[in-house]
Amino acid sequence: MTNTPSGALLDVHTSALAGMGSMPRHFERWAALAADESYPDADLSEELFRSRLISGDDALASLWDRHLTAWDFAENPSWAAGSPARTDERRAVVYERLRFGSELCKTLDECVPVAKMPGATVVTRTFTPWYTPERAAARSFYWSAYEQKLRDKGWPEAAIASLDQASRAVVERLTDPEQPTARQSKGLVVGYVQSGKTANFTGVTAKAIDAGYRLVIVLGGTLNLLRAQTQRRLDMELIGQENILRGADPSDVDSLVGVDYVGDDEGWPDFVRHGGRPSALGAFDIERLTTRDNDYKSLAQGIRALEFEKRVPTRPLHDSANLHHAAARILVVKKNKSVLTKLVKDLKQIHGILGELPTLIIDDESDQASVNTSDPKKWERGSTERTAINGLISKLLELLPRAQYVGYTATPFANVFIDPGDDMDIFPSDFLISLPRPAGYMGVQDFHDLDSPLSAKERTYANSREKAHVRGIYDSTGDRLQEAMDAFVLSGALKLYRADHGVPSGAFRHHTMLVHESLRQDDHADLALRINSMWHQAGYSSTSGHARLAALWEADFAPVSVARGKDLPSPSSYDELRPYVHSARQRIGSGGQPVIVVNGDTDRYFAQLDLDFDRTPHVWKILVGGTKLSRGFTVEGLTVTYYRRTTQQADTLMQMGRWFGFRPGYRDLVRLYIGREEPFGRDKSVDLYEAYEAVCRDEETFREQLAAYSVMVDGEPQVTPVQIPPLVAQHLPWLKPSARNKMFNAELVEIRSPGRPIEPASYPMNSTITKRNAERWRPLLHTLDATPVVFSNPPDSSSTLTRTFTALTGTVTHAELVGVLSQLEWERPRYFDPHLTYLRQLDGTLARVDDWLLISPRLASENRVDASILGSVPLSLVRRSIQAGKSSFGRIASVEHRTAAQRLINQAAAGSGTGIGSGTGIVLVYPVVEGSSPDSVRAAVRNGVADPSKVVMAFTLIPPKSATSTDHRLVRFRAKDKRYGDDATIPAS
Repeated sequence: MTNTPSGALLDVHTSALAGMGSMPRHFERWAALAADESYPDADLSEELFRSRLISGDDALASLWDRHLTAWDFAENPSWAAGSPARTDERRAVVYERLRFGSELCKTLDECVPVAKMPGATVVTRTFTPWYTPERAAARSFYWSAYEQKLRDKGWPEAAIASLDQASRAVVERLTDPEQPTARQSKGLVVGYVQSGKTANFTGVTAKAIDAGYRLVIVLGGTLNLLRAQTQRRLDMELIGQENILRGADPSDVDSLVGVDYVGDDEGWPDFVRHGGRPSALGAFDIERLTTRDNDYKSLAQGIRALEFEKRVPTRPLHDSANLHHAAARILVVKKNKSVLTKLVKDLKQIHGILGELPTLIIDDESDQASVNTSDPKKWERGSTERTAINGLISKLLELLPRAQYVGYTATPFANVFIDPGDDMDIFPSDFLISLPRPAGYMGVQDFHDLDSPLSAKERTYANSREKAHVRGIYDSTGDRLQEAMDAFVLSGALKLYRADHGVPSGAFRHHTMLVHESLRQDDHADLALRINSMWHQAGYSSTSGHARLAALWEADFAPVSVARGKDLPSPSSYDELRPYVHSARQRIGSGGQPVIVVNGDTDRYFAQLDLDFDRTPHVWKILVGGTKLSRGFTVEGLTVTYYRRTTQQADTLMQMGRWFGFRPGYRDLVRLYIGREEPFGRDKSVDLYEAYEAVCRDEETFREQLAAYSVMVDGEPQVTPVQIPPLVAQHLPWLKPSARNKMFNAELVEIRSPGRPIEPASYPMNSTITKRNAERWRPLLHTLDATPVVFSNPPDSSSTLTRTFTALTGTVTHAELVGVLSQLEWERPRYFDPHLTYLRQLDGTLARVDDWLLISPRLASENRVDASILGSVPLSLVRRSIQAGKSSFGRIASVEHRTAAQRLINQAAAGSGTGIGSGTGIVLVYPVVEGSSPDSVRAAVRNGVADPSKVVMAFTLIPPKSATSTDHRLVRFRAKDKRYGDDATIPAS
């Protein structure tokens, strides 16, 4: 019995797990049933199971990885006893149901750790559940094929399960395709820049067509290149070889006329194979109405043929007797006026079947070309004229009464989301889904130390992402463009070294550098010529060139790779790397042209570049341009970015984050050279890095808000999509309905923040108002004691040291604080009202807050300016800058100060005896002087007294955790006019 072959054990475990269905059950019993006939003498002991896992049985480990991860991710299953998904508690319930012993559980945890990643954030209106697990499992032909394709590509089970969950969240909020009554739903999916949104909508498409959607229209970019990339992705990973061939013999050249990919695409062997025509396997075929090379031309018989595919002609197509036997039709079309006009025209000529046809419209990069206007100034002027693409999408929805619209974007403030002025337009009235940050993704958190409490002196390559990846564009010797180019060559050499030492070379197929210095196309040509000259004068094969690269390796790449790439092979010296430098130089300079200018926005232009990353074997080049790189165009293999813009506009910053994305095998090599407020006096323009950080902070804060407000209360949503615009208005002062004669119907009444920071941003900069606000703060400032108090933060994941700071403190009653806050004036009228509504109820109406501890932090002595404000004890003045393109500050409270305050609040709630009671809140007080240099602070002070007209009294409040109600609702709205129901906007009159 102990000699049970590994194959036999795998067969038994596979059968047992399959027999359990969707829930974990007593494994020993199910394994015994599975082994009964085929392997009656099999050893089913936990000891053998453990030993096989410990010895590295990959097939057995992969099997359990798949099932444990599926159970970990299951949302609210009946068997889970209320345990949250993706937690140790859920895994414990799974083991208990399997009846596993503690030693086996420990081994499984080591082999398959719990993926404690967040799920998708879903803001939704109430909907009728129809996409049950049973219904999804009953018809999953194309989803199963896609899931296996992702596995073959090396996706970990946790990533597949996360995609499964997120795509399911979309599909279940569409209308049931079998529903007798036609109904449209409209939603928006928000991902991160270059974070795999295409994978999500491919998963949504797979699940939707399995469920019964029979026409899928994908709006895939504004260029043929982008449309073809999306088409190829769907063809390869979802549609598959058999549907593309449509019966043609791959070995018969004559039968392949008109068939794309075969013979001219090296990736053809990797296209999904279903094992036969899906319709012959009990599923249904997919007919492509567009191909890789051909955008939409004509419907021909494509959709009309559905009339003849009805098994029961007397019943509508959406009837289950017909729906699941009919083929699906997929079109990937460009967002182009002539293309969409022809599609609309052809659809108008089809009668009858359109009203029966469950349709899914996926709009990739939905904030590009699809909305009426993207210019806030036009909104302010009341412009509501439709753009051509927007009007054509609306006509598609009109012609297809069973169409569901799902937009995809990378910006939470996308105009398709925040411009609900036309209630019949593509505003996502049914759902908003914010995708989680995927594993392996390099995003804003990987280039900014957003929440690091460490001072600049304490930061290292290991504890500071900024120090590891970000460089200024100047140093004491001048412009660092040559250094950036050297970094590109060096990182290319390191990729080739790693490919020779066990890292899959597919990750290094492309290697690119992006240089973006100006918006003007003439400047791009000059810059490309300059870089080309620098390349040929760099001497990468000379002694001096190698000395320069060796110095950069020793000072930068070697220590960063030690800190951030410990699991990746790296050379022990530059001499070991030197042979690969020669190969990298040859690849980059192939054809005598290391530089490609990318500043066009037409199909003809991109065709000339031969810059198709899918069809070109290797692209190792320096790209000059930036703004004209169309959204949706991914710069593959991007490793070094040199980004210097002279403009101060922040509106396109998020979409210009080309350095974001997946960097398998070379995360530690990524470098961003970006415009900073330089210490060498060379660049007086806006600090692009800080401006970018400010935009990202706003978006991350908004995502956090959505996550908090998306939690259901008593089975009902706290926030619905039509209530989101007033929340966004807290971030964007210019947000308003697109037409002057309209107003938002949802009015934000209250935001509750028990135990959570309230940090306002809309401070008025008018000196008269600033002085009045300071006068109102006077009685609170006079409660501050002159003797500093020491606060400390213990060691944590960010630092092994205890960090301390001093502050002046005072205590005020709840009534005194609310009395002052109620008098304050804001840049945006009524901006603080939702918070005030909450705070006013903390006198015992909602919950009781006894008092508030004021904390006025003191800055480090070397850069502190202390001054009295309206007779107060001397306080440390803080310098903060207005965000680029905005009228508000970025984050004001120091991370260190907020961490200490939050720790006090948490300990008080836990009864840990911190010196404050469980009914005490905390106020961090900051006298802020706006300015870009330390001199601005000194200019606000004379003889130790601050000018109150130049000091903004900024603050962060943290109410005690007890300041909540029994319903745990965090946000409350009211309809301005209930007659308009769920309309996002109503007439202003």
